[in-house]
Amino acid sequence: MTSGVTERDRAKADRQAAILHEAARLFAERGFSGVSLEELGAAVGVSGPAVYRHFANKQALLGAILVRVSERLLSGGQQVIAAHDSPSARLDALIGFHVDFALTDADVIRVQDRDLASLSDDDRHAVRRLQREYVELWMAVLAEIHPTRSEPDLRVRAHACFGLINSTPHSVRRARTAPADSTVRGILESMASAALTA
Repeated sequence: MTSGVTERDRAKADRQAAILHEAARLFAERGFSGVSLEELGAAVGVSGPAVYRHFANKQALLGAILVRVSERLLSGGQQVIAAHDSPSARLDALIGFHVDFALTDADVIRVQDRDLASLSDDDRHAVRRLQREYVELWMAVLAEIHPTRSEPDLRVRAHACFGLINSTPHSVRRARTAPADSTVRGILESMASAALTA
C-alpha cells in the first residue's frame, strides 16, 4: 500500500518550497516591488513563467509566504502550550519558540515589516486574523501569571515582547556563527522573560 505521493508530487513540493525560500530572501533584500518573477525563477533554476505553475502571480507568492508563516506560528504556539503544565513553563517555552522563529526566519520578518500592505485583501485579512489568534495565546498565558492585569495591559506586553524579539533581523547580520546565535538567543530569552514577568 502506497501513500499516494508520487516522485513528481515530491519534486513539485520541493520546487515550491525552494521558490518560497528564495522569494523571502529576495523580498527581504530588495522589497516586493524590487524583485521580478524572472529573478525569482533564476534563483531556483527555472524560467520566470515556470513560477506560474506554482503561484498565480507574485502577489500570491507573497501571500503564501506570510500566510504560511502565520499559520506555522499559531499552530506551533498551540503545541508549545499543550506540552507544558505550568504558566511559567508555558511562557518560557513560548519565548523560546518565538526566538527560534526570529533567528531562523529573519527574512520573513523583514518581508512582513515592509511588504504587508502589498498583500491581497484576502491574504492580509488572513494574516491579521492568524496573528490576533497568536497574540491571544500569549495573552492567555500572561493572564495566568498576572491575574490582576487588564486585557489591554496584557496585549501591550505581548506586542512589546514581539517587538523586542522581532527586532533581531534588523540588529543581527547574516554572518552569524553557532556561538553567536547562542549568545543572541540567551540575550533575547532573558530580556523577554524579564519584561513579561516584571
